[in-house]
Amino acid sequence: MVQATTLPRNETGIETVVGILKQQFGDRLQTGASVREQHGHTTTWIENQSPDAVVFPQTTEEVAQIVKTCALHKVPVIPFGTGTSLEGHVNAPAGGISVDVSQMNKILAVNAGDLDCVVQPGVTREDLNTHLRDQGLFFPIDPGANASLGGMASTRASGTNAVRYGTMKDNVMALEAVMPDGQVIRTAQRAKKSSAGYDLTRLLVGSEGTLGLITEITLRLQGIPEAISSARCSFPSVDAACQAVMMTIQYGIPVARIELLDALSVKAANDYSKLTLPETPLLLLEFHGSDAGVVEQAETFGQIAEEFGGSDFASTTSTEERSKLWQARHDMYWASLQLRPGASGISTDVCVPISRLAECVTAAQDKAADLGLVAPTVGHVGDGNFHTLLLIDMESEDEVAKAEEFVSWLNDMAISMDGTCTGEHGIGQGKRPYLVKELGAATTYMAAIKRALDPDNIMNPGKILPD
Repeated sequence: MVQATTLPRNETGIETVVGILKQQFGDRLQTGASVREQHGHTTTWIENQSPDAVVFPQTTEEVAQIVKTCALHKVPVIPFGTGTSLEGHVNAPAGGISVDVSQMNKILAVNAGDLDCVVQPGVTREDLNTHLRDQGLFFPIDPGANASLGGMASTRASGTNAVRYGTMKDNVMALEAVMPDGQVIRTAQRAKKSSAGYDLTRLLVGSEGTLGLITEITLRLQGIPEAISSARCSFPSVDAACQAVMMTIQYGIPVARIELLDALSVKAANDYSKLTLPETPLLLLEFHGSDAGVVEQAETFGQIAEEFGGSDFASTTSTEERSKLWQARHDMYWASLQLRPGASGISTDVCVPISRLAECVTAAQDKAADLGLVAPTVGHVGDGNFHTLLLIDMESEDEVAKAEEFVSWLNDMAISMDGTCTGEHGIGQGKRPYLVKELGAATTYMAAIKRALDPDNIMNPGKILPD
């Protein structure tokens, strides 16, 4: 288990706040060890740092009440959505109160004519899309996990559709948030554009709960396309697949999804999802548009793929066949674990300019092989983002050390290529050392904003910025 920094605890303040909140929330405040552990550690390899209590608010007013109490006694506040984050975002290195927004799960308004909606932070992306389906609308951001929309906004999530529809920063129009002093603010109205003041919406999107706690989100929506086509194509190498991706983007083909699976990932998908794909690097694509448009897009991609040695190209508009392929892609985490039964899966991600993608992915595979690591790789390669899942024995100090070496090396390499140490996972605790390497003096101004808004450092302390 990777050690995380422990911060000083305010024992007296924590005890006082837990007592006050217990009186106010009754059974909606929990202090049991199992609940606290669940809220301090989920899908990361960083050691568990549990909060002292977990509280389940149902309204913005209750969140403000919690934050005001914590602010008065200088006690940390750690927001919690569904716990699918990967870099220790929900850990409590100084103890404090975990604010679980799962009961704030109402879809407050759908403005179909304006293509937007207003939701509470505990609504999950799957629940929202189920609610929207009958109105011919959908929300396009798909990070794979059925994450909460509040958590997705906090970590600036993206996913498989980002190449066409952007990331959370492009799809959040406005926020309601409780700031560190307990004040409730709105960052914008529902207008499609505004030149009014600082862009606080984008300041809070991606702030990982360090500047405020999101309690309401206004989101852009899309109309469900007239037609959807999926395609797959195998390639002789990762380099060839990436070159085809770059050409596809340069040609301006409006792909909605373009996903890479390396040969090891294809093997895992075949075994787990009962597929019969050639076990060589694979691209999965999806096209949105008119009936004629999606056919034309798929045919054009097929011609590009052929130039780079693509084979076994197939496209389909069948809902059943498309769903089977994309379900296999979404199941890649579980499928990959079967490659080494009993091992833990440690996921890391980077993002580089498209022109450096082939070089970066190939170098990552070579580095993993040199270290003797089993490391299947998948990626949202239309925007240069890929993920490597390290399958390691967490009881082996040697393997853990090699995994740490690989993650550090990969982050440094991506930054050296004018890329980023995280395309979508966020910084949290795990990638804090690389933020300064990536952004340099800009982090000084980030820290100044943090100090100005949260002088007592109660909002998710120990995340993003160096101590």
